[in-house]
Amino acid sequence: MTSIATDLDFDRNGRQVGVLRLPHSPHHDAWGSVAIPAAVIKNGSGPTLLLTGGNHGDEYEGPVVLGELIRDLDPAAIQGRLIILPAMNTPAVKAGRRTSPVDGLNINRTFPGDPSGSTTRQISHYVANVLMPMADVFIDLHSGGSSLDFIPSAFLERSPDPELRRRGEAAVRAYGAPLAVVADTLGEARTSTATAAARGMIALGSEMGGGGVVDPEALAICRRAVRNLLVHFAVADGPAASPAYDGPLYEISGHASHVYAADDGVFVPADRLGTSVSAGQPAGAVHFLTDPGRAPEPLVYGQSGLLICHRAIGRVEAGNCVAVVASPIG
Repeated sequence: MTSIATDLDFDRNGRQVGVLRLPHSPHHDAWGSVAIPAAVIKNGSGPTLLLTGGNHGDEYEGPVVLGELIRDLDPAAIQGRLIILPAMNTPAVKAGRRTSPVDGLNINRTFPGDPSGSTTRQISHYVANVLMPMADVFIDLHSGGSSLDFIPSAFLERSPDPELRRRGEAAVRAYGAPLAVVADTLGEARTSTATAAARGMIALGSEMGGGGVVDPEALAICRRAVRNLLVHFAVADGPAASPAYDGPLYEISGHASHVYAADDGVFVPADRLGTSVSAGQPAGAVHFLTDPGRAPEPLVYGQSGLLICHRAIGRVEAGNCVAVVASPIG
């Protein structure tokens, strides 16, 4: 059951660009709707890839690249089907915010959704229960958004199935990003990729920069990564856009990989992204600008590895994540 309707024919060959229309009745629009942009590009038989961007509305590389793909890809150049949602959480994308202005929810903590829930929960329900069953592979393109900045990285949702894990590791390398990371989002089961992995799909993500800006280098990496994945999954012929990643796989393995602010203030990091760090080493300090007599509160890394992410905003509140360390696997 879903309230979302569309004129898109998911079985028809060619390129179709349309909307998923979700009834929405706020004060100023009694019989209105949320129009979620969507496209289907299909040619014959082959794998189906479900590609999404705009999971969070302040993450821009994915929506830009998927918009390019919708406009520029010749359906005759593929064998299979692409289902593309470049601005999945449309209200958040329009607002440029991580969370939806309609109901205040982070869509990536609402999967598998609720067909009778609020707007955000209805969108995640449609993605999880209508679109995912059509697809073989799920690719959700992210960046660090307004609050975090990442080394551009390909992410694989951890799977307990050995064969799915093997195929996923090959795919996350095929991205050709500077890093390939295996993660389970602190065991959070309400994310898009966790839901896809639980349903037996190869579930891939990315973190392409951040800081609330569009970085040209991260955008180019994201653009090449999408092309590489089409080739890897045999949806497109021809060469990949860049070589596969051949370095060690990294993992984010729980809260020890994260550094959190212990108090409100301004965080001053100790290291640049890409620095190798050790557990117990200073990660930086929180400074108290309106209490100059108070010494800065030092923070330390809880795990050794590579600093792949840090906070993009100086001001922090207690509990904010200010750094993430990924460690080589085995």
